[in-house]
Amino acid sequence: MLKGLLPELWQGEPVVVLNPTAPEVKVGKPLQLQCAALGVPAPHYQWYHNGIPMKHQKKKKLLINSAKLSDSGTYLCCAANGQGEHWTDALEIHIGACLADPFFATDKVALLVGNNHYWNHPHLMAPITDVFELSLLLKRLGFRVVSLLDLNKAEMLIAVNQFLQLLGKGVYAVFYYAGHGYEHSGRNYMVPIDAPQPYAPENCISVQRILQKMQQRQTALNLILLDTCRKWYNPQCALSQVQPLEPWGNTVYGYATSEDAEAYEVQDGEFSSGIFMKYLKKHILQEKKVTHVLEDVLEDIGRDPLVTGKQVMEIKHTLKEARALTDPICTTGPTAELWGHSHELLKETLTFPCGIQVELRFQVVFSNVMHVSAKLQTPPPHVTDIRLLLCRPAEVQELAVLTDCQSDRVVSLLVSLYEQEELDCVLRLYGLQKIQTDVLLQLDLHYTQLGTKQRACESLQKILQKSLLAKLFSQKSSANPSCMVGQKAAATVCPKAAPAVNAAHERSSSLRAEPRHSWQCSNQSNICSEPEENDESDLSSLCSALQRAGPGQNCP
Repeated sequence: MLKGLLPELWQGEPVVVLNPTAPEVKVGKPLQLQCAALGVPAPHYQWYHNGIPMKHQKKKKLLINSAKLSDSGTYLCCAANGQGEHWTDALEIHIGACLADPFFATDKVALLVGNNHYWNHPHLMAPITDVFELSLLLKRLGFRVVSLLDLNKAEMLIAVNQFLQLLGKGVYAVFYYAGHGYEHSGRNYMVPIDAPQPYAPENCISVQRILQKMQQRQTALNLILLDTCRKWYNPQCALSQVQPLEPWGNTVYGYATSEDAEAYEVQDGEFSSGIFMKYLKKHILQEKKVTHVLEDVLEDIGRDPLVTGKQVMEIKHTLKEARALTDPICTTGPTAELWGHSHELLKETLTFPCGIQVELRFQVVFSNVMHVSAKLQTPPPHVTDIRLLLCRPAEVQELAVLTDCQSDRVVSLLVSLYEQEELDCVLRLYGLQKIQTDVLLQLDLHYTQLGTKQRACESLQKILQKSLLAKLFSQKSSANPSCMVGQKAAATVCPKAAPAVNAAHERSSSLRAEPRHSWQCSNQSNICSEPEENDESDLSSLCSALQRAGPGQNCP
């Protein structure tokens, strides 16, 4: 069957057997092209758009989840191996305009933060899974997503500031936080992993002040999803001045639980998930107004016997238009390439002097968590008893280690999502935002030579370039961390509050629900939790810190 496809004097060079065909694609819909080539060894692929190589399109199938007008143009693919290269036929693609759609976004961006591994408070389990699963779903909706685990306060403020820089007129913005939190005088606070015990508002981050900055950007849709407890905490603590939010009619709050209540995690063996995310992921892809999606989530939570009488979702919004997360993206402008990482598995083959080949793989699990793994290829016949070792770089010794149970949960995510095979060694790198230099990876190979029966060792080195995420955070590298905290100290001293025991890190084979946070507090204050309240001092102080840090720092 292959005789008609291959040249008579074929030497293994690539031969294209499938050229891509032009589909009809509308703005906001997926664009998928496919080609195929024969070759020995098997060829690798590189797609081109208007003559420029596409950075992450190196497979037979090209996939753009949400096409934009700027994706129109000429596409072709090059198949290459050691014997040569062959190009597919050029293909003209026209992306249909979205003028017929009543609502569309000029861009879609999302920031997801999951805090699990606290320094002074009980650890959590579910935020790892929840952030991971939500990031995948938002990518399917065309969002450019940054997902981050375990941030201190300075890092949370930097991430939020960079997120705000991307917002503008017509943008759909999603901010999601899972972790410890509380509510005080109508304001919701996120607890960074370095917050002391007990903590006060100046140790935490107010969600309302972030929302105010989002609204100042005149976005078309602001969706705030808070998967955290809202127990009243230290009502004697003074807060800084409250300022009203602008009545743009574009804001939606989705609270995982109601006022003065806890949010629960579902624990089933090695997997954990928040009750809120359990049902959000069921409905988020629906083509309906975003408030209607959240209403479906609310109803499902209300029917869950695990949290009956304990957790009820709350929705607040000023959304005046029927905007949906599934709305198309319609823009011809450039996007910020640094924002949003692909979960695509990148591979590279290394050859040792003895002839043994190893495939090195780089998997971005979260935007600040990467797995580096090595897989031994078919060894030559003159060696046996082979062992591979990925050496942990000295520069990242303190950053590369989380608790064993937390690392295991990240591995479980990979097992559940990607086709797994036995790997010879794995190196896990956490906290990539802290690594501000290139990293030198060393791969050691130990083997026995069959002829001499002697053990031998060879090493190869690979430079892991500074991550795109680190570049987002590098603007703050010269600033004093104390300047980034921002908010002035409260006028009164907060009394110590003792946290109740959190059983979130117990593993069980049966299904159970545990609160994410529980605080004992004797005094209760009058609560007014309308979205119109705001406390803005933290981000204002962040802007001042950025200006002190040097030129090129733009404040929202």
